[in-house]
Amino acid sequence: MDKYTEKTLSSQQVYHGRIFDVLKDEVMLSDGLKRPRDVIVHPGGVVIAAIDGDEVLLVKQYRYPVKQAELELPAGRLELGEDPFAAAKRELLEETGYVAEEWKSLGFIFTTPGICTEKLYLFKAQKLSFDRQQPDEGEIIDYMKYKISDVIRMIKEGEINDAKTICALMRVLH
Repeated sequence: MDKYTEKTLSSQQVYHGRIFDVLKDEVMLSDGLKRPRDVIVHPGGVVIAAIDGDEVLLVKQYRYPVKQAELELPAGRLELGEDPFAAAKRELLEETGYVAEEWKSLGFIFTTPGICTEKLYLFKAQKLSFDRQQPDEGEIIDYMKYKISDVIRMIKEGEINDAKTICALMRVLH
């Protein structure tokens, strides 16, 4: 067995939810030791850096787990079997009302690979035009444009702490 591989000995689903499931696994390490692993199984999602000249679209919404409103790039969960590019176009329209003529894949990130399977596909969208915002039922969300330089300052000063936003903007800017 490769040094950086763990062999699954058993796996039991201990929670099934609307957004994710939780597994309790037992694994064998490459040195032969057995260890428990708790795994959150998540369908993944998309993040869109929608750029309009020297501005970027951000959304503001309340995030219950952290008990505060957050500024972030538009993003959303993948439906089962959904193509990430199709999901990115859908989420940009739903959350901001904008559509984009030009799209570029920025790859993907794993949000918390120590405990979760969530894989976020990152996209850059440009040549934006406004249609109409179409938020999901129960989604209270506002969108606004910020100068990219102001967003970088807000990240540096700790005003924006959303990891997916920071990662996607790093890929856009570098």
